[in-house]
Amino acid sequence: MALKHGNKTYMQILLDPNRAKLAQEQAEAEGIRVTAWIRNAIYAQLKRELTRSKYNEAEAADEAIWKKSIHKRVQGRPSKGN
Repeated sequence: MALKHGNKTYMQILLDPNRAKLAQEQAEAEGIRVTAWIRNAIYAQLKRELTRSKYNEAEAADEAIWKKSIHKRVQGRPSKGN
C-alpha cells in the first residue's frame, strides 16, 4: 500500500533475504544507502520500460515539485536581519 509522505509516496517492500543482501552489497559498493540504491534501480527500470517522452514528462514534473518545495522552505525561513 502506498502512503503519502509530503510530496513523496512511501512504499514498503519485502525482499527475499539473499537478494536483499545482494542489494545491500551493491549499495555499499556505490557508497549509498540501500533504499537509495533500490529507488535508483526502480527509476532506471521505469526509464527502460516507458517511452522516453512519458518518463521525461514525469521526471520533469517531479523536479518542478522539488524546486517548488525548496522555494517554499526558503521563503518560510526568517531573514537574518531580524
